[in-house]
Order: sequence, then C-alpha cells, then structure tokens
Amino acid sequence: MNDASPTQSLGRVFLIGAGPGDPELLTVKALRLIRSADVVVFDRLVSPEIMALIPQGTKLIDVGKMPKCHKMAQGDINALLVNLARKGLMVARLKGGDPLIFGRGSEEAEELYAAGVTVGYVPGITAAQGAASVTGVPLTHRGLATGVRYVTGHRAKDALLDLDWASLASPETTLVVYMGASNIAEISMRLQAEGMAPDLPVMAIASATTPREERVVGTLADITGRVEAMMLEAPVLFIIGRVVSLYEEISIARAMACEGPGMAAYA
Repeated sequence: MNDASPTQSLGRVFLIGAGPGDPELLTVKALRLIRSADVVVFDRLVSPEIMALIPQGTKLIDVGKMPKCHKMAQGDINALLVNLARKGLMVARLKGGDPLIFGRGSEEAEELYAAGVTVGYVPGITAAQGAASVTGVPLTHRGLATGVRYVTGHRAKDALLDLDWASLASPETTLVVYMGASNIAEISMRLQAEGMAPDLPVMAIASATTPREERVVGTLADITGRVEAMMLEAPVLFIIGRVVSLYEEISIARAMACEGPGMAAYA
C-alpha cells in the first residue's frame, strides 16, 4: 500500500514486522518507517537491538504481553492505535517476526479500517525462518520434508489446546510450534499418541538471531526435560521433524564463533 497523502486529516498506521531480532534482517522499508514515525507502539518480542534504531525523541508506547501479564488488553491496543491516528500521527506498530503470522496484525487492521484509518503492512522475517537461517536446519528438504506447518502452542486465556493432532503428526512435514514452551509436554504426548515416533528429532530455540540465542536439540520423547533443564526463556520456538537431523552443532557453533549473529551497528 502506498503511503497516504500528507494532507490527509487522519494519521496512518503501519503494521511492521521487526523480524526475529537481528537488525540486519529488517527490511529497508521497515527501517525507514520506524525512523520517520511520530510514535512507535511496540511489543515485548521486539529486540533491544531493533529498539535502539528508533531516533531519540520518538514517543514510545510499550504494549507488550507476557504470559498471564498483559500491560494492555488487545481491545485497548486497537483503540489506542485508532486514537493516535485520529490525532494525525504517523504510527509504527512494531511487532516481532511478521505481523500476519501469530501477530494479531489483522485484528488491529480491522479496527483501523472500520475507523477510516489508512493501514499499511510491512512484512518481517518470521521466527521460523530466522531460526532456520542461524542453525542451518531447513524447514523443507528433499527426502526429509515435503512441507512445513506453523501452529501456535498456546491459546489465549489458557484455553484448551485443541489442535488437529492427527493431521499434525505427519512424518513428511516439518512442524513448527510457536509459543509452545509451557505446553511442550502435552504437545509431545499428543503427537506421539497419533503415531509420531518418540525418537523424532526436535530443536528448541529461544531468541534466535540475537546474542541471547539458546538452542536445545533432543527428541520428541525427551525435549520437555531438556528444555526444562536449560530453563529457556519464553517465547521458545520448536522445530519438530526429520530436518533437525541435519543440524551439526559443532560446525554451526564454529561458524557462529567466527562470524557471530549479524548485529550490525547502524549510524
């Protein structure tokens, strides 16, 4: 969507994907908009390295959600965005990953459209892609996975995790579980009950692409204990499938030691 005319009475809201955390993985458009915004409304998953790119003096509003602790309910966030736009401001609504993949961007857009506010989307690299890029674990690979599925491992208000377990337990598909740390024991059990092999490899990764990144590799049968022992901080992404067998911890660790995550300094 093209930027709205500066003579328009209402402001504009851009739903911007901040990517997995490494500032070098931001799009050029995302960087331009967060640097020119009047106000940045940001989530908890936006990394401090991304936040450091916002010019001093820009108004910042933290609406981040943590498990069982929401600074602001989703309805209030929607209303906030409408009110800011009605003041004629250019708003950067900054979200971790991509705003249209478990980011509730479409819910916010609906409210803004209904209020007559111009909305633009700026895609971001989602966590699964970021994790694949830094670990070397592909999401698809000939002979190992013919497809990939993204699912949420957590429901709002701790509702029942009513996923289609039978369809998810396909050995031909890579299963990526977002926000699944608190429910990984149930997820593992339900997948095994549907025939997924206990020794199927699994990778858990937290804060992918940032200096705080942590990884755990195990199997469907033991990943719960391994994640608990490592005390990974949520949100944790899980990659479940035969593609994880390609992970070579020693060679990847050496590459990271030489090059490090791409944490470029921006002037």
